[in-house]
Amino acid sequence: MASSVQQPWPLLLIIVLLPAVAANPVFDENYAPTWGADGYHLVNQGTEVRFTMDRNSGAGFGSKLSYGSGFFRMRIKIPGGYTAGVVTAYYLSSDPDSGNHDEVDFEFLGNVDGKPITLQTNVFVNGHGDREQRLGLWFDPAADFHDYKILWNPYQLVVFVDETPIRVMGNMTGRVPEYEFPAKRMRLRASLWDGSGWATDGGRTKIDWNRAPFTAAFRGFGVDACANTSATPCGSPDLWWNARRYRRLSAEQRAAYENVKNTYMNYDYCTDKDRFANGNVPAECSYD
Repeated sequence: MASSVQQPWPLLLIIVLLPAVAANPVFDENYAPTWGADGYHLVNQGTEVRFTMDRNSGAGFGSKLSYGSGFFRMRIKIPGGYTAGVVTAYYLSSDPDSGNHDEVDFEFLGNVDGKPITLQTNVFVNGHGDREQRLGLWFDPAADFHDYKILWNPYQLVVFVDETPIRVMGNMTGRVPEYEFPAKRMRLRASLWDGSGWATDGGRTKIDWNRAPFTAAFRGFGVDACANTSATPCGSPDLWWNARRYRRLSAEQRAAYENVKNTYMNYDYCTDKDRFANGNVPAECSYD
């Protein structure tokens, strides 16, 4: 169930700003299973991978290479119906993916029948997280595939749903004291897992295994990014995603982003001063 039938800011002027990746790339070209690869919990159909979660297992995959900048895109259809406690994740994370790591998350938090899915994004820098933002989408993400994208370059980090920016973090390191921005090489990862301890109503509503199995599907396995095998520096302006036009939002993108914040966002760590020592929110909250 979608949170609203209202459409986001008109997108016709935004679409042209992000080049498309290659059509129908095959999973095995850039990715490999990481867990659940038993032919049931993870099914590789070439241009589509399906995760199934039950009491026994969920599933996950990751990119074969790590990247230092780029434009990352995945088409995802998440589980529908009663999905309380179910987490579908698509994210960038450095190795190892714990400790002093960098990470950029899409996390779809399941819900009970009749209540909308929550999309949570988060950013970790040197292991420092607590940067959650949550929103209700303007469509049902379980009804069909949608594009979920991350533009990450030396100038900004932008998270998109289809063509709409939903999260923006500029790179002010070196100019603003204590400012943090992801800089470690990261791998693309995806997973379907049991988040009963926190995902729905703060963990009060758990997975109902009688509703299992839960199924998610992924398409669009192309990667436009600076790999660890690249001879070109990842900050080079010769890489299209580092070009001047991708160093800040256009006026149209900025308007769309402001509309998302004002209309769909229901939690922003930057306004939750009580969770931070002495009410001191992270430095980037002053530089949206």
